[in-house]
Amino acid sequence: MRVLAMLDGTITDPETPVLRVDDLGVTRGDGVFETILVVDGKPRELGPHLDRLARSAAMLQLPEPDRAAWERCVRVVLDNWRGPSEMALKLVYTRGPEFGDGTPTGYAMGLPIGAKVLAAREAGVAAILLERGYDPEIVERAPWLLLGAKSLSYAVNMAALRHAEALGAAEVIFTAADGSVLEGPTSTVVIASGTTLRTTPPSSGILKGTTQGALFRAAERAGWVTKVEPITVAELRDAEAVFLASSVRKITRVHTLDGVALRDTSALHKELTALYESEY
Repeated sequence: MRVLAMLDGTITDPETPVLRVDDLGVTRGDGVFETILVVDGKPRELGPHLDRLARSAAMLQLPEPDRAAWERCVRVVLDNWRGPSEMALKLVYTRGPEFGDGTPTGYAMGLPIGAKVLAAREAGVAAILLERGYDPEIVERAPWLLLGAKSLSYAVNMAALRHAEALGAAEVIFTAADGSVLEGPTSTVVIASGTTLRTTPPSSGILKGTTQGALFRAAERAGWVTKVEPITVAELRDAEAVFLASSVRKITRVHTLDGVALRDTSALHKELTALYESEY
């Protein structure tokens, strides 16, 4: 149920240790990653994911990823997968061992999608708002904060999810110090009002959503209006519907926000999910 391929294309037993104990991706979170949904052997949004991997690597001043090598590595995993029709394909790229020769570490791993994620796609999730602790204006002034990079330093994101679970919720929507909406720990926030979809711009220090991008393309062809612009918390609460979009969760609706049940958007969720699937 797992397939591990190193960047040179060799298949490795996922039960065998392959990282050195001084790899900077482990000791300092000094690296980047991507998670890609694969359905029936076809990776979704592979190009945008590899583009984002390169952008994140540049922000961390890592060597430019060898795109052809990553594409070959991905193909090796796909060709050796024998699990369910859907899997999560994780690409990891670190600065390599601290006391090595400067060669980065790179690998791709195919993993089954968790039961909780699959259930949430259908049932939706309860979410809470948590402040992320920065003002979007700082993004340009402080590039060393790596806001908008998909780095391996996800400890804060995971802590936020554990905090949500302790309060009886499953998900988090981060907000900025100026009261605007950012993103989820592992997702893009999309709100719907009428036939308009909105999401927060990457200039706010968030990741550019690949799944959100696919949804917006399909929605525009179907006559929807899409907007990438700042969203306030008040607008989030007043929206007709709130969704979290990501590769493995696809389009997941938020049915409860800060303990308050939102209106039933099951029909709209089905419509948007169908639009998203129409891209493939």
